[in-house]
Amino acid sequence: MTATSTDERASTQLRLSDPTVRTFAQLLVNVLGVSVTNFTVWFAITFFVYLETGSVFATGVIAGLFLVFTTLTGIWFGSIVDHHRKKTVMQGSAAVSLGLYAASLALYVVTPAEEWTNPASVRLWVLITLLMLGVIVGNLRSIALPTVVTALFDESRRDRANGMVGTTSGVSMLVTSVISGLLVGAGGMLPVLVLAVVVLGASLVHMHTLRVPELHSVAAGEDDKGIDLRGTIRVVRGIPGMLPLIFFSTLNNLLMGAFMALMDPYGLSMVSVQAWGLIWGALSALMIIGGLVITRTGLSSNPVRLVLLVNMALWVVTFLFPIQHSVILLIGGMAVFMFLMPYVEASEQTVLQKVVPVERQGRVFGFAQSVEQSASPLTAFLISPLAQFVFMPFMAEGGTGAQLIGSWFGTGPMRGVALLFIITALFGLVLTGYALASKHYRNLSRHYRDGEPLEPTAEPEPAVALALAARRATPDLAAECA
Repeated sequence: MTATSTDERASTQLRLSDPTVRTFAQLLVNVLGVSVTNFTVWFAITFFVYLETGSVFATGVIAGLFLVFTTLTGIWFGSIVDHHRKKTVMQGSAAVSLGLYAASLALYVVTPAEEWTNPASVRLWVLITLLMLGVIVGNLRSIALPTVVTALFDESRRDRANGMVGTTSGVSMLVTSVISGLLVGAGGMLPVLVLAVVVLGASLVHMHTLRVPELHSVAAGEDDKGIDLRGTIRVVRGIPGMLPLIFFSTLNNLLMGAFMALMDPYGLSMVSVQAWGLIWGALSALMIIGGLVITRTGLSSNPVRLVLLVNMALWVVTFLFPIQHSVILLIGGMAVFMFLMPYVEASEQTVLQKVVPVERQGRVFGFAQSVEQSASPLTAFLISPLAQFVFMPFMAEGGTGAQLIGSWFGTGPMRGVALLFIITALFGLVLTGYALASKHYRNLSRHYRDGEPLEPTAEPEPAVALALAARRATPDLAAECA
C-alpha cells in the first residue's frame, strides 16, 4: 500500500477527537434512546397480541397498519424535515410519541384484562393504533438523520457515518429484543408503556441540552415551500435509473411484507416469548458488527450494485432457513439477515446523499420511503389470512400439502408458513436477478460514479403522475417497510 493511499484512508476515518464526530455521536445517543423505546413498543405489541389472542391474522393486520402509516406519512415527514431545523424536528417527534404512549398507558390501566384476549375488541385495536402512531412519528428521525449526515460530512466520509447509524440501529435492536420479550412475559404491556413514557420524557430533556450547530438546519429555500410532490418527482425522475430502483424496492418490499406478518408467529411456535426476545437480542449484535465494519472499511465503489447483491443473498437465506422446522436453521438465517441489513441501509443512503440536491433530501428520502413501502401493507394484509386459512390447513395433518410433501418437508400448520417463506424467496430471487441484468441498474451506477446532484428540470412523465394519483386515491391498498 502506498503512502498516499494510507493517508487517504486515514483522512476518511471517523475519530472522536473531531468535534463534528463528537456532535454527531451525541445526537446518535439521543436517537438510540428513542429508537430503543419505539422498537420495544413495536416488538411488545406484536408479542402481546399474539400471546393474548393466538391469532396470526391479528399480527398480520398490525404489520399492515404499521406499513400503511409509514407509507402515508413519508412524503409529509420529508417536507417537515426540509423546512425545519433538525433539532426541532427530533424534539417534536419525541413529544408527540410521548403523548401517544401516555394515552396508551391510561387506556391499558383502565381496561379489564379479558378485553385483550378478544381479537375483535375495540379497545385492543384503539391501543394498537395509538402505539403504532407513536412508533410511526419516530420515522421523522429516520428521515432527518441522513440529511444531518449530508450536512456534517463530506462525500468521502458519509458511508462511514452511515455505518455509525447502522450500528446505532443494531444496538437498539439488541436492547429492544431482549427487554421487550422479558417485559411482556413478566407483566404484559404495563411495564413496556411505563418504560416508554419515562424514556421519551428523558429524551426530550436531553435533546434540550444539546447545542446543535446551525449546520444541521439544512432547510429548503424561501421560494420552496410545502410538500411540493411534483418538484420531488422531477428530482427523482432526473436521476438516471432512480425510478426503476425505487420500483424494484417497492416490489422487493411487497415480498418482504410476508416477513413482518409471519416471522414472529413462526419463531414463537418454536420458543417462548422470553427466549424469542433473547434470540433477537443476540442476533442484533451482528447488526452492530455490520455497522462497525462499514464504519471502518466503508462501502464498495458501487453501492448501487451492493444493494442488489445483498438482496440476492437475503433471498437465498429466506429460501434455505424454512426447509426444516428447526430453530437452528431459523437462527442461522436471521444471523445473516442482521449482519447484512446495515449494508442495504448504508448503501441506499450513500447513493441518495450524493445524487440528490441537499435542499430536497428530506422530501426525496420521504418519497422513497412512501413509494417503496406502498406495496408491503397489501402483502401484510393478504399474507396473514392466506397463511391462516389456506397454507396452514394445506400442511396440517391430513391436508393435501402434508400428503404430497409432508414426508420430507414436515407437517403441521407452521410448515404452511414455511412454505410461504420459500415461495416468497423464489419470487425475490427472480426479481433481484432481473434488476441486476437491467440497463436501469447500469445507468444509476454510472450516474453515481460520474454525476453530481441534479436540479429539477423536467416535468414528470404522465404515467408517473397517473400512478401517483391512483396511489393517493386508494390509500387503503397502496399504503414499509423493513
